[in-house]
Amino acid sequence: MEIKKIAESLSQTERRVLKVLDNFSSFGEILKVTGLKDVEVARALQWLQNKNVVRIKEEQKNVILLDQNGLDYLKSGLPERRFLEILDKPSGLQEICRKARLSEDELTASLGILKSRAAIDIEKEKGIVISIAEHGKRLIKNGFPEEQFLKEIFPRDFDSLKEEEKLIFENLRRRKKIIKTELQKNINVELTELGKKLLKEKIEEGLMERVATSLIKSGSWKGKKFRRFDVRINVPSISTGRKQHYRRFLEEVRSRFIALGFKEMTGPLVETDFWDMDALFMPQFHSARDIHQGYYIKEPKYAKDLPEDKLKNVKGSHDNGFNTGSKGWRYDFDVKRTHRHILRTHDTSISARTLASKELEIPGKYFQISRCFRYDVVDSTHLPDFNQVGGFVIEEGINFGHLKSLLRMFAEEFAETDEIRIKPSYFPFTEPSAELQARHPEFGWIELAGSGIFRPELVKPLVGKEVPAIAWGVGLDRLAMFKLGIKDIRQLFSHDLGFLRNVRVI
Repeated sequence: MEIKKIAESLSQTERRVLKVLDNFSSFGEILKVTGLKDVEVARALQWLQNKNVVRIKEEQKNVILLDQNGLDYLKSGLPERRFLEILDKPSGLQEICRKARLSEDELTASLGILKSRAAIDIEKEKGIVISIAEHGKRLIKNGFPEEQFLKEIFPRDFDSLKEEEKLIFENLRRRKKIIKTELQKNINVELTELGKKLLKEKIEEGLMERVATSLIKSGSWKGKKFRRFDVRINVPSISTGRKQHYRRFLEEVRSRFIALGFKEMTGPLVETDFWDMDALFMPQFHSARDIHQGYYIKEPKYAKDLPEDKLKNVKGSHDNGFNTGSKGWRYDFDVKRTHRHILRTHDTSISARTLASKELEIPGKYFQISRCFRYDVVDSTHLPDFNQVGGFVIEEGINFGHLKSLLRMFAEEFAETDEIRIKPSYFPFTEPSAELQARHPEFGWIELAGSGIFRPELVKPLVGKEVPAIAWGVGLDRLAMFKLGIKDIRQLFSHDLGFLRNVRVI
């Protein structure tokens, strides 16, 4: 029954190829006998192999081919033969070159070859005069071994050469465009036991493969026999063009925030201590900055465009709390230090810029996606540069309860998990502070976001008044690993085609 089903599933090309496989096994022979195109034979053989009718064996071998000069020498003779044949009398080099129709390269090569074989005598008393030696006469009569090599049928398998032929091959290979080598792939086919049985089966011709509209309307399809199709058979994979998986994920995050009514903020990669830390009420000489091990810029070292009014307010916040009820940090704020350039260490620097902007809207919802830089040891979960998404919601009356609801929504919206927990934490610029964690199926509980309510010492110097603002920052790289099922953070930026073609896409 299985044989009959397979026979009924064969296409026209498969039938034509199958019929010749008991006598012919090489791809070239099958191509010639069937009269099909090479792509048709290749497709038919692949289909037959999928049905376990044939086994395809591919072999690669190094073959020798005649090059341009080799083809010419096969007709006109080797240069060294032509050199000897015109030496009926002693001659000079120019005369030999003209009579034997040799190029300068051929003349030089022939001279070296014939001299090494004692086929010529060279006299230098009256200039260079060359005459043929006895061994040279025997070479003309008996032939050169290289000539016999060139007369063999090409292409030739290099592995089939005898030891003496390999020496001849090396001599010819060193000369200009006589022979060349090429890696060729040979395809051979053999019938399986199932294939041998199938050949004995009566293979029906004229099976219908397509159902046209006219056949259905007229009803003429009735009584016809249709070819059987195997819809479960494997087909070649097609690698289509698509966006890089992490870039596409970032665009998806951006579009979701915009859909939730957030406005996007932007800021520069090269920041200053002022926006990156000082405006966020992080003391200049305190261990709180240790978690922000940044890369400082050598040149230019200092910025010249800090807003003087905001700088004065932030200095007052550090010095005495800036009338927020806080005593500040009570140290001498270094104005020069705050101008230092640094690569952005976290996305909250953009939030500080927005809070200080005249375009700030209250109430308002803002977010940013930013590339940040901190010194770190590279491993499967850490890189010295990383993406963060963060932002804030500013509105009179907003509180920590709103923040917890917002964090839960983020976990469900972006991590697609409701198994979360919110734990107390510490950040220099928020009070209270909290950490959002989610359970990963392999890594267990992982940190997704840091959050809290911006301190008045941060908000009032920048905005000009005290307004509550809930804020958060999410490590996008780890969130992407969560969503994409990636175990190594470095694979987010992979250039490996095999990985890129198979990685999950959101």
